[in-house]
Amino acid sequence: MTPVSNIIQKRYSCRSYADKPIPGSVLRQFSDAVNTPRQGPFGHTPRFVLISMASLSREDWKKLGTYGVIKNARLFLAGILQPTLPMAAQNYGYCKEQLILKATELDLGTCWLGGTFSIGAFGRAAGLRPGEVLPSISPIGYAADKRSLIERVMRRIAGSDFRKPWSELFFNDTFSSPLSRNEAGPYAEALENVRLAPSASNKQPWRIVYQEDRKTFSFYLSRTPGYWYPQEVSLQDIDMGIAMCHFELTAQQLGLKGFWCREDSAPQIKSLEYVVSWQVGD
Repeated sequence: MTPVSNIIQKRYSCRSYADKPIPGSVLRQFSDAVNTPRQGPFGHTPRFVLISMASLSREDWKKLGTYGVIKNARLFLAGILQPTLPMAAQNYGYCKEQLILKATELDLGTCWLGGTFSIGAFGRAAGLRPGEVLPSISPIGYAADKRSLIERVMRRIAGSDFRKPWSELFFNDTFSSPLSRNEAGPYAEALENVRLAPSASNKQPWRIVYQEDRKTFSFYLSRTPGYWYPQEVSLQDIDMGIAMCHFELTAQQLGLKGFWCREDSAPQIKSLEYVVSWQVGD
């Protein structure tokens, strides 16, 4: 099994795809993962659908638009949720990122798209049901040898190759004290993999406080004021689920025991929203 840290480090947002089919054996592995129900940490199960050119008429395929952001993709992963469920967006991000990492493990390129796609057309292709929302799609395929001009421009605008330093993301006991790698101990690798996680417009909205006396890592959302969402689902809430996924998968592979919980006693911090805590231990 490929170490999850290797997969996370390998993943990047790919927007230019080679005109190359995915072999049947690889596609079956990924399809099996997509079709396997996965329950997130908040108890409910998002729905995922693969949309391929082979399953649509030429006219229907032409209606699927990514507004020039994605080049040559012929397969898309659509993720669907029910926004009225508690913590639905975080749960969704957690589950879908598992599939993104599975694609990466299979040497397939991916990209989270949360606004630059035709929501109506993709919703119809995915069989969207009443009460459901499709907040993101992801192209799946082999990366092209060269990035398109629009991809290079978008990566530069979004700062896709930039990640905030530890001192801005992880804290020891209070937000006035940055957490060092030494202080993080065996969880340093899990936190680094959170730092490398994808996020909408690369805002990296997660903030984590480690409290040694309680053995908890508390996850907070630093919401970007005025950030526009194309639907009723906050992309930054989805980002928090992605961060949780990276943290837990790394902890599991390292043999670090713990579980997610919502704490009534978690410190309330001005301008930040408490999301969830990882409680170290059985």
